Amino acid sequence: MRLTSILIILISLFSANAFAQQSRSDLEKRRQAIVESLKETQAQLEATKKDKKATMSQLNALQAKLNAREKLIGNINQEMNSLDKDIKNSATEVQSLRSNLKVQQERYAQSVRYAYTNRSSYNSLAFIFSAKDFNDALRRMKYMKKYRDFRKNQAEEIKTTKSKIEDKINVLSTVKDQKGQLLTAEQQQKMELQQEKTETSKIVEELKGREKELAADIENKRKVTKRLDNAIGEAIRREIEIARKKAEEEERKKRIEEERKAAALAAAKASQNNGYGASRVTLASDERNNAANAANNPKSNVAGNPKSNATAGNTKPNTSTTSTYNPVASTVNRNPSSVNRTKPTYTPSITPEVSELSKGFEANRGRLPWPVSNGVVIDAFGKHRHAVATRVEIENNGIDIQTSQGAKARAVFDGKITTVMGMQGSGQTVIINHGQYFTVYSGLSAVSVKVGDQISTKQVLGTVVNNEDGVAVMNFQVWKGASKMNPSGWITPM
Repeated sequence: MRLTSILIILISLFSANAFAQQSRSDLEKRRQAIVESLKETQAQLEATKKDKKATMSQLNALQAKLNAREKLIGNINQEMNSLDKDIKNSATEVQSLRSNLKVQQERYAQSVRYAYTNRSSYNSLAFIFSAKDFNDALRRMKYMKKYRDFRKNQAEEIKTTKSKIEDKINVLSTVKDQKGQLLTAEQQQKMELQQEKTETSKIVEELKGREKELAADIENKRKVTKRLDNAIGEAIRREIEIARKKAEEEERKKRIEEERKAAALAAAKASQNNGYGASRVTLASDERNNAANAANNPKSNVAGNPKSNATAGNTKPNTSTTSTYNPVASTVNRNPSSVNRTKPTYTPSITPEVSELSKGFEANRGRLPWPVSNGVVIDAFGKHRHAVATRVEIENNGIDIQTSQGAKARAVFDGKITTVMGMQGSGQTVIINHGQYFTVYSGLSAVSVKVGDQISTKQVLGTVVNNEDGVAVMNFQVWKGASKMNPSGWITPM
């Protein structure tokens, strides 16, 4: 029972250790990704420093670097917490192994003492020859062999346990060394973070000294952005309206086809009527003809007119007013006010192709590639205060990504180009439809696609243009129908 409990503990510790190893591996990969992002941000920051005068591009790059640095420090703290858990688990495992070793050594000592007491070969032979019969002697010989094997196994188990303890102690020592290295790295990152905060404060103060110039620039950008956002919204609403009309037309054609099939089925049933059914049709036709004649000659229908009554039996049907009875037409409600003309509701996923495309886009939420191969987010989604002019509120329908000069913008998912438009002050904009979703790429030049093109993931759309500070910045948006969404939740996190 004790051995079983020890095995359960060891298995639990092994599972926890395996999970911790996987988690720590993910943290290490994330740390490396953040370090690479910091290098990219630093390169872009150096590019903005060509201008001796402080600019918003410098400030944006510095703030992006600060954010990446803080993420790196947070990641290091998570790694150290993971290492602390590993150290605790390893220490517990070493203690468990030592307890197991103690039990094994005690049992082995008992076996050794028993063997020493009965070490005489005469005693062994006496034990065998004192058997009642031959079979009993064989059993005693097997027992002695098993006893020797048992002692041998005990010795091997003790050696194995000692080896495990040594390995665990080595692992524990390595983990402690890793934690020490992370502590050193954390302290270094905190020092660099402090320096970057100081540099950021200096740039903010310099920019505040040019507040009027900055305010005019902000207002100009706001006007350009508003015109662009209105144009993007209108383009997307237009595409939704086109899709809605297409869906209505498909619904109308479907309804007409269903009515045609129903009429054909009813006509087929009427043609299959027996003789009795045919006579009923003929009789009904005669009644309608008589009613038509009576309407044309009111005197023939006057009650008590003997002439009319006398000649009624000899009257011939008026062939000019005779019409064939249509059993289907007689069932149609001819009152337009009673017809249900409910407008079909537009569903963007009306076709299987659109539905599959939308599902594929949704399934990749949080895993879509970046619209550029490298870059950092310098302006977040939604409403927020300006970094310098804090009284000014900025609204961003997407995210602004700063990238290297000459970088290529690329599609984040398969889709169809619905809009390519240019606007002064904001470069060219490309809109891609992904079923119910749209992605928008603004701030481009040399666009290499056109309306109607089918696009694949990571296909190049154009080149990111440089802003007034000579820095390549693009705006990326995600829409679901006419609703704006935060793109940061859709692309792969840094």
